[in-house]
Amino acid sequence: MRKSFKDKYTAGLSERIIDAEIQPDQGVFASIGHMFRANRAALLGLILILLILLMALTAPLIARYDPNAIDLVNMRKAPSAAHWFGTDDMGRDVFARVVYGSRTSLMIGFIPSIISLILGTALGLMAGYLGRRADAVIMRLADVVLAFPSLLLAMVVMYTLGSSILNMFIALSIINWAGTARVVRAQTLSLKEKEFVEAARSMGVSRWKIVFRHILPNCLPNLIVLFTLDIPGAIMWESSMSFLGVGDPNAASWGLMVSQGKSYAYMCPWLILAPGLAILITVMAFNFLGDGLRDAIDPYMKT
Repeated sequence: MRKSFKDKYTAGLSERIIDAEIQPDQGVFASIGHMFRANRAALLGLILILLILLMALTAPLIARYDPNAIDLVNMRKAPSAAHWFGTDDMGRDVFARVVYGSRTSLMIGFIPSIISLILGTALGLMAGYLGRRADAVIMRLADVVLAFPSLLLAMVVMYTLGSSILNMFIALSIINWAGTARVVRAQTLSLKEKEFVEAARSMGVSRWKIVFRHILPNCLPNLIVLFTLDIPGAIMWESSMSFLGVGDPNAASWGLMVSQGKSYAYMCPWLILAPGLAILITVMAFNFLGDGLRDAIDPYMKT
């Protein structure tokens, strides 16, 4: 199975971070600003993300129809002036469902990514700074999570807890925290031996103040990159589970629309093309942005 860009970046970063750390000073943010001026793909990704967020926020103004309104007279109608993306097998307007589906898909992308980022960061800091038993327990647990195929593990969680948006958040958070924890642990191991940390420790600064005032700020640039790569990953996992029939059947998400339209793929291709293109554009936009941030922040990418 081919590794995703996020998996390759996480694995490479956890190996290299022992030899270098990123200081979150003005140079980093200046590099990010320069990246947006020089990297057109990253700028395009940011613009697309802002447009998708705007579409989600103004869905009632953009969509002319109720996304759940059933019209048995106009079932499986081709795209037209009345229905820009056609209608589905229940006569619902596909364009309205794509617009409103952006809310669900973005929520599924952001919320589990935030939860896994917080959980992975906290556990990574504990493992790297405390060491010994805490390190052994947390890292072995991360190894167990990483040993399972992510989609299979998420499906097991969904089958166990049931199909709902909340359980989808739990499943996606479980499969994403381990990679973040490994990166934060690696950087913490490097930072806690640095002179500024030793100086703070010799002055009697408490353990947790050192962690949150000196170590965590140095991890933020890489966490920003990981976060932008976790979001499209969560959207893809939700789409995959919905396509396999494991997702929430009541959620108007793009993945569920593809799953519901697959039976009419040859007769009514617009049923899967519209939500499929929405997923493609959103995932590409976040990957472009994450790739640009990686190039701006990673010292090994600078020439």
